[in-house]
Amino acid sequence: MARVSVEYKDHVAFVTLTRGDKMNALDEAMFKAIIAAGQEVAASDARAVVLSGEGKSFCAGLDVSNFAAFAGKNPTQMLMPRSHHDANDFQEVALVWRRVPVPVIAALHGAVYGGGLQIALGADIRIAAPDTKLSVLEMKWGLIPDMGGMVLLPQLVRSDVLRLLTYTARPIRAAKAAEWGLVTELADDPLAEATALAQEIASKSPSAIRSAKRLIELAESEQRTDVLLAESQEQARLIGKPDQMEVIAAQLQGRAPVFK
Repeated sequence: MARVSVEYKDHVAFVTLTRGDKMNALDEAMFKAIIAAGQEVAASDARAVVLSGEGKSFCAGLDVSNFAAFAGKNPTQMLMPRSHHDANDFQEVALVWRRVPVPVIAALHGAVYGGGLQIALGADIRIAAPDTKLSVLEMKWGLIPDMGGMVLLPQLVRSDVLRLLTYTARPIRAAKAAEWGLVTELADDPLAEATALAQEIASKSPSAIRSAKRLIELAESEQRTDVLLAESQEQARLIGKPDQMEVIAAQLQGRAPVFK
């Protein structure tokens, strides 16, 4: 089954997550398809990108079935290789949108959780429906955000907000997310609004728009290699360890976790 579609119209690339029956939850095929879509768009002559998800949600985060697939793998071997410049495969799902040389506008609705939020953070601009819910969800599973979140989040929110969201995994509504800096603006029809904005950007000088994105990225990305390595190191220390396994068991059994 296809995971992502890419269409072009009037110099705008429309990238749509198409696993709507699973709330666009991220599995291995989805990771590969998102990265491939980003690379395709980066190599195209598109002047702007609209990133959205079909169905009820933009992206509800990691497919829980992946925990079983990851169980037999060595976390260090899985996370530490830098397969995409300064990032691993998981980080590239979000950061590929920063590598796309033209502006990316994410249209958000429904659940934007965990990895889904980090993908949205990779966009230049985020437009959300008022009833959208966003969450740095990883702590729910005894993990930390490791898909570029610790490069992207500190650029958008205050330290205390970052800590609250990371420590609690608490979902927040779009209005609060906009107040705190996670969302750029609200719209009743975020896809239509994102499309209109992309068309406006596509009408500007293509070379100037690309120059502007390169310059902004340079200004914001100093020392990010160290941050990405730290993300992977911390996550590798968590995956498959007793606390994380207890969190997963408790979640699946509908009980409070008991940590030794």
